[in-house]
Amino acid sequence: MLTLEWESEGLQTVGIVVIIFASLKLLHLLGLIDFSEDTVEDEMEMATVRHRPEALELLEAQSKFTKKELQILYRGFKNECPSGVVNEETFKEIYSQFFPQGDSTTYAHFLFNAFDTDHNGSVSFEDFVMGLSILLRGTVQEKLKWAFNLYDINKDGYITKEEMLDIMKAIYDMMGKCTYPILKEDAPRQHVETFFQKMDKNKDGVVTIDEFIESCQKVSTQ
Repeated sequence: MLTLEWESEGLQTVGIVVIIFASLKLLHLLGLIDFSEDTVEDEMEMATVRHRPEALELLEAQSKFTKKELQILYRGFKNECPSGVVNEETFKEIYSQFFPQGDSTTYAHFLFNAFDTDHNGSVSFEDFVMGLSILLRGTVQEKLKWAFNLYDINKDGYITKEEMLDIMKAIYDMMGKCTYPILKEDAPRQHVETFFQKMDKNKDGVVTIDEFIESCQKVSTQ
């Protein structure tokens, strides 16, 4: 069972848990995890959208989904997003519906940027599939690399205390009253300090991807 260990050594996995949980919520809303047996071959041919997905064979080779799964995913995606892409405002609206007890705006912004790998201001079907492939079926290392990219807000290859604090505040804001026990106002900053004590091995004030992966894997084996 996935839990948010706010006061334990599992702090660094909180973001990954929330990512997966939130992504499953997003899949449900888009109708992408209700895998029916209906054929979608004709719908794929007849769909008229402004953005066309890459060949399913290519996506199948690049992701961990089967061709059938990709066809069903695309049907749900284009039904909810006729333009073939999701913009940031739509992303925020979706998350606000699933986290009404808090403010998910900032976290949705960070998560949107992580899915928007080419940074063009929209998430295409290909972007979405590749992100979900990692989050739902990727190896531990793949998931950790994806999470590092989320935390590395300015994409310079390092996680700073400021970046981690922004992410932690966004998570707490999104969870709102669902956190237990009720968090103190300085809890995010305390958790960031704990995070850096464990992960910043050379004490240079930033966390590299190697430090991040090594520390997370060490905790998971304890």
